[in-house]
Amino acid sequence: MTTLTDLMRLPGTLRRLYAIWAMAFLLTGGTDSAQAQAPKYLLYGGKDQNVFLGCLNCSRFDSSSIWNQLGPHGSEFDNATIWSKTGIYGSPYQELSPWHPHSFEGPEVRDKNGKSYGKFTRNPFDDQTKVESLLWILNNYDYVITNLSAVRQRY
Repeated sequence: MTTLTDLMRLPGTLRRLYAIWAMAFLLTGGTDSAQAQAPKYLLYGGKDQNVFLGCLNCSRFDSSSIWNQLGPHGSEFDNATIWSKTGIYGSPYQELSPWHPHSFEGPEVRDKNGKSYGKFTRNPFDDQTKVESLLWILNNYDYVITNLSAVRQRY
């Protein structure tokens, strides 16, 4: 397995390409197609976790995907998305945002049957998800938000 130290030794372009590849690999379940596919990870936020914020591992062409910049859940400009740096679900200073490092109000990850996969939050002291691909996004928020257009192209 590649360590963070190994990654930091790579030239900038290779490091970015590896990060995009790793994210794509993890979001597809980190498996080959012969194995079971990961469920669709659906994100619900708000005080009662009843506001649908989008699908975390759907294609960028899916209208419910957080990666679809033209969809209702992928816009950087709509205040009700996790990508709006000033919105209630996207600002690192808002309690309902997954990017707030100390909040206990972050959104929850569920599948279509309502099974919970923990919270999509940067706060490791909350019920943070254990899904590796989602943890990668949370742990690499600065990279993802800075390179959002390039990251979206992988989906």
